This record gives sequence, structure tokens and C-alpha cells, in this order.
Amino acid sequence: MVNIGNDWDNVLKGEFEKDYYLQIRQILKTEYFSRTIFPPMHDIFNALKYTPYSETKVVIIGQDPYHEIGQAHGLSFSVKRGIKIPPSLVNIYKELNSDIGMQIPTHGELTSWAKQGVLLLNATLTVREGQANSHRDIGWAIFTDEVIKKLAQSPNPIVFILWGANARSKKKYITSKNHLIIESAHPSPLSAYNGFFGSKPFSRANRFLVENGKTPINWNSVNEE
Repeated sequence: MVNIGNDWDNVLKGEFEKDYYLQIRQILKTEYFSRTIFPPMHDIFNALKYTPYSETKVVIIGQDPYHEIGQAHGLSFSVKRGIKIPPSLVNIYKELNSDIGMQIPTHGELTSWAKQGVLLLNATLTVREGQANSHRDIGWAIFTDEVIKKLAQSPNPIVFILWGANARSKKKYITSKNHLIIESAHPSPLSAYNGFFGSKPFSRANRFLVENGKTPINWNSVNEE
């Protein structure tokens, strides 16, 4: 069974034994054996591994993993060093520059955010090579909805950043007044000019964290590694 290695194991206790998850497992066994699937199997749960439940301050929900070779490593919007920065992340960096004056990074690895409490969670955790959304209907939405529900129940104030219709569909699970919801268009080139640019999600998130006695996120950590 899955072992995240932190408090998520207790928070999600029993989830990995439910019928829908056992069905996901069976599908993935076949898919990883017969096709090229991203991210690599050992990276599927990296978002949860890097960002424990009790340390989550900000949640950024993506759609599904990047589907080209070498890109996906289990964190939404992030790619490993040496991989070309994808268009959506280019726009995220542009908004960071506009919002907080951050220098545009030269790489797309966001692990340093995850280690500070930014849960970089995709709604779907796996994908076939070259086929966006190819695993959308295998059951991952049930699992990631459960993750969002558990976070929404946290007594700790959390910022939920919802970009685009897919992420915004999770809003219904976030009912506690403890939390801040920031929503806008998706940062993809197709929609970024429809309300993503100028939405200032990063400064707004940090303002909320400070107001609630939390250490703000050092978004510039991407440039400091």
C-alpha cells in the first residue's frame, strides 16, 4: 500500500483501501507496463510527500501532469531543472514579477515552495505521454477531492489558489471561514489575459498568512537555490 511518510498517512488512513483506489491501482499497473506514463511511478505522490498536512499553508491546484518526456515530477506546474519552462509556468513567473517584483527564474523547479508549505497538487495525478487529461476519468478526482476536503477541515488557516474552471470546481469543498480562496483564470496562454495577470495571488496569500500569524512564503526561493 501507499506510504507517504508523513502525517498524510494518518489523515488519509483507509483511503488507499477503498474500491475506487484499488481500481486506480489496477489501471496504473497495466498502464505503466504497456505505455509511457508520467510522472514516474515513485513521483506520483510527491506533492503530499514534500508538504505534510499540518504544514500546508497554500494549495495551488493544477489540472494533470505535464505529458512530455522529463517534465512531470509530481508537483503541479513544476518541472525539473534543465527542462524548458512550460508556458503556464512562464506566465506564473511573469505574474510573480509584476506582483512582488521577483526576478524571473531560469528554471521551473518549484520544490523549494513545496518544502515551505505550498501544496502543488494536480487534480489528476498521472497522464499518458502526449495525451493531456488521458487519466482524468480513472478515479483520481475522488482521491484529490478527499485531499481538498481534509485540508478544508484543518484548523490552520490555508490559502487555496484556484486557477481555471478545473481548480475552481473544488471551491465547494472549502466552506470554513478560516481559509482564504483566491480564484482567477488559468495561467495558460489561452486564458492568462482573462483575469490571471494582475490578480496578485502571491502577495495576497502572504498578506493573509502574516495576518494569521504564519510565516509568509518566500516565493523567491526558486532563485536562491
